[in-house]
Amino acid sequence: MASVFVYHVVGDLTVGKPELVEFHESETVESAIRAIGESPEGSIPVWKKRSHGGIEKSEMIQQRFVGILSSFDIVAFLSKSQCLEDQDKAWKTPVSEVVVPNNSLLRLVDPATRLIDALDMMKHGVKGLLVPKSVAWKGMSKRFSVIYYGKWLKNNESPSNSSNSLPPNINRSPSSSSTFIRDKYCCLSREDVLRFIIGCLGALAPLPLTSIAALGAINANYSYIESSTPAIEATQKLPQDPSAVAVIENTSEGQCKIIGEISACKLWKCDYLGAAWALANLSAGQFVMGVEDNVTSRSLPEFCVNSSSGGNDLVNGGGSRKPRKFSSRSIGFFSNSASHSFGSRSMYRGRSAPLTCKITSSLAAVLAQMLSHRATHVWVTEDESDDVLVGVVGYADILAAVTKPPTASIPANRSTEGFGNEIQC
Repeated sequence: MASVFVYHVVGDLTVGKPELVEFHESETVESAIRAIGESPEGSIPVWKKRSHGGIEKSEMIQQRFVGILSSFDIVAFLSKSQCLEDQDKAWKTPVSEVVVPNNSLLRLVDPATRLIDALDMMKHGVKGLLVPKSVAWKGMSKRFSVIYYGKWLKNNESPSNSSNSLPPNINRSPSSSSTFIRDKYCCLSREDVLRFIIGCLGALAPLPLTSIAALGAINANYSYIESSTPAIEATQKLPQDPSAVAVIENTSEGQCKIIGEISACKLWKCDYLGAAWALANLSAGQFVMGVEDNVTSRSLPEFCVNSSSGGNDLVNGGGSRKPRKFSSRSIGFFSNSASHSFGSRSMYRGRSAPLTCKITSSLAAVLAQMLSHRATHVWVTEDESDDVLVGVVGYADILAAVTKPPTASIPANRSTEGFGNEIQC
């Protein structure tokens, strides 16, 4: 275990983080789209309103957390027939009818919680940490200090020999939080943690240069849909981590060939109504590859968009609306590939092209890909082929890899031959 995770605390990563602004479940879908577009994470936590005003005890805010709402959730909701028929009513629908309740996705922690404990929570499903902005917290902890979960260790103790006996409050709100009254918080995301990790790759050697296959970081349990099936089937069971569905073609050799994805990342700042109509009316292959812009006008609905921006008015902050015909370009498609086979991918497809890596790619390379593209995941393909899919690497897989005990690590030069044959769709 790298000492950098043992001797740093959560508070070290919250320096400069803005104060949490709650988005309540009584807000409308229209407001949610705008908030998601402005969010650096591409998703927003949803809260119940306080039952009373004034200062609130910190453990109460955890109880008010409802769940996390992403662009995929919004598009899936708008793709319902009743929403497409009555757009005005859909815009005004309360977020409480759209968000999937899951109170475990956000965890309240003390600023002095060890980083290794925070990583353990996140790799087991927690997507964000709610950290009180206490006036007593001054920021950076002392390098190699002996702070353990907010308490000074005794002289005969060390983090290494005490890690097997976690304090009893590790799975609930820190005991210190119940004795203090706090009213300001910040939210630490998994992307924040990954940005910290990429800044200290040297301390994690040799893991950063080890292949993701050798580290066992490739997740074969991904969601997928065949290109010929209706795109709406991707919404039947929305994946949560990562919030993405691979669009594949089956080859004659029985392999899965990825041609695109339907995900929260790709839908982050799209034309939501355009994407919803395409999801409801096109095949999965057409959805990710685009359709010809000169299809018959009878099959293309009219949408109301911002007359000043020419794009999605809900993302760009509102404005007057005017009717416009549907176009694949409005949801990030830049090539007219419908008349060609889906296998012949265009070299440039804008936001619709999936982010991929090889099974032999190093952990550091995949981590850099995710952060540079603001992505929650990277699809993994075979070393010999650019699009034969074998799995996916997400936040949880990265966090599990960097916290793996040294004895379990595999040398970077270990062969990964035959790995792709072990994973089937």
